[in-house]
Amino acid sequence: MSTPLADTTNPDLGLLYAVNGLAKHAPEWLDHLVSWIGEYGILIGLALLGLVGWLQARRRPDAPVAVAGLLWAPLSVAIAELANLPIAAIVDRPRPFVDHTGLDVLVEGKEGTHSFVSDHSTMSMGIAVALFLVNRRLGWIAGGLALLQGFCRMYMGVHYPTDVVGGFALATAVVLLLAPIAMAVLVPLCHALSRTVAAPLIRAPAGGPRPRRRRRGGERGTVRADEQPPESDLAA
Repeated sequence: MSTPLADTTNPDLGLLYAVNGLAKHAPEWLDHLVSWIGEYGILIGLALLGLVGWLQARRRPDAPVAVAGLLWAPLSVAIAELANLPIAAIVDRPRPFVDHTGLDVLVEGKEGTHSFVSDHSTMSMGIAVALFLVNRRLGWIAGGLALLQGFCRMYMGVHYPTDVVGGFALATAVVLLLAPIAMAVLVPLCHALSRTVAAPLIRAPAGGPRPRRRRRGGERGTVRADEQPPESDLAA
């Protein structure tokens, strides 16, 4: 038996019908494409952004701190998904197509699962917010993908708009509220790993030896003031 939350307000249901209605008038190939993107593609894209962020973080002066921030991204998503288990059970909201007719459902196998909150939206926004704390440029890109994820879930007919917003809110709260605790553990861990055989995972190996500078005639053993090598920007 559905809870009162399943009886959505008109704006919630109206927006779902408006977005899902686009699928009814779209060509079949586009529906298949949006379904794949909404189910798998965006999550794959976010994973690739995380990989790019890790490669860049290893080259930063504060590499252990940056890598610790990236480690917090998947960990925060896992915590948010665990937090969603009791939330979904308590709310017990059926999928929109269970209570409402006329929706074009583009994926199968969702009938017996909960609608609130959207797991895909939670995962996408969790990665986006955590990535933004480390690399704002990649974070903005990930945020755009997270918003697209929410749109796709409504287009596919498997989530209400409030399911998507709830997933965004849950992910953002978990990432931001628990970040200080997580970083207090992950930063020392990454610093410790940077002094072990796992150091290449934390800090990019230094480049090869610099080419020797040519010295002038009788000034052997000296280097001109304007030929001083630049200081390293790596953290001590």
